[in-house]
Amino acid sequence: MRPMQKSPPLPEFQRYQYAFTAHIRDPKAQPRPAGVEARRMKIYTELVYTNLENFLLACFPVLRKVLGTRKWSALVRDFFRTHRSHTPYFRQIPDEFIQFLQNEWTPPAGYPPFTLALAHYEWIELVLSVSTRCADRACDPAGDLLDGVPLLNPVLANLRYDWPVHRIAPRRKTQPVETHLLVFRDVDDRVQFSEINAFTARLLGLLEPGTLSGHAALEQVADESRHPDRALVVQAGGALLNDLRAQGAIFGRALD
Repeated sequence: MRPMQKSPPLPEFQRYQYAFTAHIRDPKAQPRPAGVEARRMKIYTELVYTNLENFLLACFPVLRKVLGTRKWSALVRDFFRTHRSHTPYFRQIPDEFIQFLQNEWTPPAGYPPFTLALAHYEWIELVLSVSTRCADRACDPAGDLLDGVPLLNPVLANLRYDWPVHRIAPRRKTQPVETHLLVFRDVDDRVQFSEINAFTARLLGLLEPGTLSGHAALEQVADESRHPDRALVVQAGGALLNDLRAQGAIFGRALD
């Protein structure tokens, strides 16, 4: 077995770059590179952090207000110090922030237990507003949604949270409760939010693959819920499908 070869030492300019960026990320723990004036180094440090925070503030204004200045700043600092982004695009900084909260962050004492849920709720608006997804099937906008397969808006999110994220606000007591939200981008490119019940959420989940007719999906919901009147479920569900079409969450009956 051949012995492992050691990597050659980094050139001096690269060692300097690593030291420079390490101090910008964590100025309290990482020493300032030799030869850099403290005043100038502080300008770099504050400029980079401020730019990063401004991108996050644009996406998470409610989270910032709920946490308050101290907790928000500590959270952003923790993200800046420890997370390694996988994209060079500024618009995707909020995406990286969500990945950080989901996979790397352990909430310190004093942070609300809904921090991640609230951040995700605010982030989804950005995701849908810039989505380039398009319907991959033609549809009849006025077609029968019970007999045919309903074609869902491709820029749509059927979300479930353990918290009423759409009602969270500073100084408002919040208790955990199962919450279902429908979020989609309408024909005017506006992102719409609406609270839905578990019945609607399950129906949308069954329709999302684009294989079940409205009638078949509603019958499955009736079976799963053990509703005593399947016909009533289908009747009410038909009206619901038409209402979702009127809102823009359903485009129409898919054409094969």
